[in-house]
Amino acid sequence: MTEFAIPSWDTPTIPVTDAGKPFPVRRIYCVGRNYAAHAREMGHDPDREPPFFFTKPADAIVLNGVDTPYPVQTSNLHPEIEMVVALATGGTDISLDKANDCIFGYGVGLDLTRRDMQGVAKDMGRPWDMSKGFDYSAPVTNITPVSQCGIIEAGRISLTVNGKPRQESDLNAMIWSVPETINYLSGLIELKPGDLIFTGTPDGVAAIERGDVLEGHVDGLETLKIKMV
Repeated sequence: MTEFAIPSWDTPTIPVTDAGKPFPVRRIYCVGRNYAAHAREMGHDPDREPPFFFTKPADAIVLNGVDTPYPVQTSNLHPEIEMVVALATGGTDISLDKANDCIFGYGVGLDLTRRDMQGVAKDMGRPWDMSKGFDYSAPVTNITPVSQCGIIEAGRISLTVNGKPRQESDLNAMIWSVPETINYLSGLIELKPGDLIFTGTPDGVAAIERGDVLEGHVDGLETLKIKMV
């Protein structure tokens, strides 16, 4: 066994539906503004500009049903409901016709965003990593393997806050499909097994408060439910 200069940490993992072995998380990639209506509400032109990406640390994962801490240094926290793609294989310059072959399964996730911090960073022309990649910023359900749900290309995606509708759309409204996203992203970096891709959020984003209960839904997948504390 390798000995380290300091105590090592455990690899973040996510349970797999109806399986004994969990899914190990390597990296988390997130697609920005991948639904036209959300791009418009954020003040941008959605006419299929090249996709862009940001990341979250693997240990930002919060498992389904676990109370989620409201983060420090914000008074304007926004949840963004997303379908999450978990990769079993990777590579570089993955072709469109091979992209779906990389997928292990899918989950439902929230991209929690410190919107006020992001706005300040944008205004100052600075990176907005800390508005996205903070502790407990990536709640996600168990991963449902492709062997159980098949390849998902369409279906309802929605978020309720305290039982009231907040976001709703269909996965087929993505500007960049999942295969296109995998193809493009693998031209920028080498994708590897264990990577997660948060595929973007519909319109309807707005602030939440401590005590709010959030439920996220994607047709065919486990429902995500967390409480902000």
